[in-house]
Amino acid sequence: MRGTTVLPGTPGPEPQPGALPMHRLEVPMSNAMPFAIGTFDTIGPMSRAAFPHRHTFYEIVHVTSGTGAHVVDLFRWRLRPPHLCVIAPGQVHHWEGATGLEGSVVIFTEDFLLDHPGDRELLRRLGERPWRDLDEATHDRTARLIADLDDEYRTGADGFATVLRALLHILVVRAARLPEPASAPPLTRPGAVAEEFDRLLARNDPALWSVRACAERIGVSGGYLAEAVKSATGRTPGRLIREARTHEAKRLLARTDLTVRQVAARAGFADPAYFCRFFRRETGVSPGDFRRGRDVGGGIHHDHRLQSIVRPQPPA
Repeated sequence: MRGTTVLPGTPGPEPQPGALPMHRLEVPMSNAMPFAIGTFDTIGPMSRAAFPHRHTFYEIVHVTSGTGAHVVDLFRWRLRPPHLCVIAPGQVHHWEGATGLEGSVVIFTEDFLLDHPGDRELLRRLGERPWRDLDEATHDRTARLIADLDDEYRTGADGFATVLRALLHILVVRAARLPEPASAPPLTRPGAVAEEFDRLLARNDPALWSVRACAERIGVSGGYLAEAVKSATGRTPGRLIREARTHEAKRLLARTDLTVRQVAARAGFADPAYFCRFFRRETGVSPGDFRRGRDVGGGIHHDHRLQSIVRPQPPA
């Protein structure tokens, strides 16, 4: 979605007083795939940030060594590697007293899940209890899978984007199978309203693509929904609904032969012309241009590798 990735050198938005930094994925060009994998060192210093912040993207961390703790939504997880951790967009987190931190970091936006939209729900559930301990066999299998992801990403051979999506899908499904931690925050925490809102959006039901409809389904006022969602994610319900509609439109354009008019209808737009204006405003390209440009990483050759995460200044 537009605003979740930026070009190199793009300054971060001015933080609002009292607001936490929101980090976006930095990509080498506007149509580059929103995915990267590397070590804590190659991804950059933000992968070890010691101050509370949020992301517009998912982050999967495979920790192989280190001491200290990782704080996610105010819950402190002590490091006893090996671990696998999943951080969802909008979750507040930071590293606390971490030393000797080593492992792999995988980062990607929802746009990278077009082949497997069901992974969004798995990732949301993993984000509720993000830290999973790994036994020796599971650690070895996870390390091999991540090594395959890293090799595919760095080699960039024909069809690498499709292979990356398939390998990421396997990683997400396997992570969801792991036993939940014995010590974990309760699921009835204040973010429950925001989580229910997220579940509603995951249905891709046009009848729920309005703040009012979601608030009524959850049983809260529109104002309370807005407050809960903004507190949990740093974004408004309206913004997230627009992102959900855009994501569904992208999926239909990329994975079906539906006409633009038919895609507009499936995405809840009665007027195809308005849909085209909406899509361009949200993505920066027309539906037709997006569909023609989906061979990035296949027929188009360029350095797809991401360099870093955009780094807003930490709060004083």
